[in-house]
Amino acid sequence: MAELIGPRIYSCCNCRNHVSLHDDIISKAFQGRNGRAFLFSHAMNVVVGPKEDRHLLTGLHTVADIYCADCREVLGWKYERAYEASQKYKEGKFILEKSKIVKDNW
Repeated sequence: MAELIGPRIYSCCNCRNHVSLHDDIISKAFQGRNGRAFLFSHAMNVVVGPKEDRHLLTGLHTVADIYCADCREVLGWKYERAYEASQKYKEGKFILEKSKIVKDNW
């Protein structure tokens, strides 16, 4: 009998709480605080912190840190607002740092 394979999932590195689907990756070419990061269209089981303006590599953005809803590990941030026209595509999207997530169900 064939084994059913579910969606490929990314989980919190600390508690294995599911935080995003592989299919929701927009780009793997981003930089986080601790190295490489991925841009996702959606995230789940996260808590969004307060908004703040940050100067990032691509200019000024309003962002909010995102935390694992179970263990409160900081996983990345959510882009709330981009001030440069060329960066508007990031608004409402999520950065998850590669060092803070693990692959599940691969």
